[in-house]
Amino acid sequence: MESVGSIILYVIVAAAIIIFSVLAVTTRKILRAATYLLFTLFAAAVVYFMLDYEFLGAVQIAVYAGGIVVLFVFAILLTSHPGHSSERLTSKRRVLGLIASVAMLCVTGYSLLSRCGLFAAKPEAAAPDMQTIGQAMMGTGEGQYLLPFEAVSVLLLACIIGGVVVARKR
Repeated sequence: MESVGSIILYVIVAAAIIIFSVLAVTTRKILRAATYLLFTLFAAAVVYFMLDYEFLGAVQIAVYAGGIVVLFVFAILLTSHPGHSSERLTSKRRVLGLIASVAMLCVTGYSLLSRCGLFAAKPEAAAPDMQTIGQAMMGTGEGQYLLPFEAVSVLLLACIIGGVVVARKR
């Protein structure tokens, strides 16, 4: 049984992740969006620390909160005027987007509730050690994530280079 304090901390961190994620995608100022993304990534690191995965929490802070957000801010400063607000987007398909969002919220909610044991029995699982996590994250076999990780890093590098090229043309 978990302590009440850890449950309260989890609820606070989960609320922070949700609030800052929504703010990151709804704000019209791009530097504020990057700052909200930074707060979201820090809150995700807190979740790792709460699960006693100190290494993953440190990697989350160093790589994502530190490196990736700095790259985003660097790209933003090179390609746009960070003090200006972007124009409001208009779309004739807002109702369709709202319906799709509510449908995905229902599917996600059902998935989370069914995995938490409200609809199904929760099996006891052993906590993986750091060697198992490391092999899964940096392995090249089936169900391992090195190739997708490298593909995302190449995609981010291409985006940054594209931003620099666009900025130089101005």
